[in-house]
Amino acid sequence: MNTQSTQDLFLKSYDTYNDAIFRYCLFETSNREIALDLTQDTFTKVWQYLENGKEVEHMKAFLYRVAGNLVIDYRRKKKTQSLDAMTEEGFDVGVDEQEHNEGAYDAKKLMGLLEHVGDKYRDVIIMRFIDDLSVKEISKVTGESENNISVRLHRGMEKLRELHEARTK
Repeated sequence: MNTQSTQDLFLKSYDTYNDAIFRYCLFETSNREIALDLTQDTFTKVWQYLENGKEVEHMKAFLYRVAGNLVIDYRRKKKTQSLDAMTEEGFDVGVDEQEHNEGAYDAKKLMGLLEHVGDKYRDVIIMRFIDDLSVKEISKVTGESENNISVRLHRGMEKLRELHEARTK
């Protein structure tokens, strides 16, 4: 691949996926600045990969895999805090002035519940329902079979339902 086509591919990928990768990193870290850093690091690593003459067959899946690995590295370096604790400390989860409406309240409750379903379920739920990745794309990002991803999504959603029902009783 020549330099111009590499740049074109990278710029198109950046324009297309930057916001989605940022949202993914934000949901994974619950910290806007860290999410921005991880997003930047993701695209830097992908640029270096492309500049080294390597090709990427599925750019979206590749970007999520790189971002996911960076999130794992971040978690290893720093103990994570729960979303509830960060909210109490004044962390803005990115909801604008309509925060008091029912939708925003439900979103906060859902994010709080996601903290309790476990990483392997939370990650695929976020990728599927927030980042709008298909089961096939999640499979490529995680390196697991589509069947495993489907089962994990189903079990994760069941856990969310159980948690929600337990909290509403």
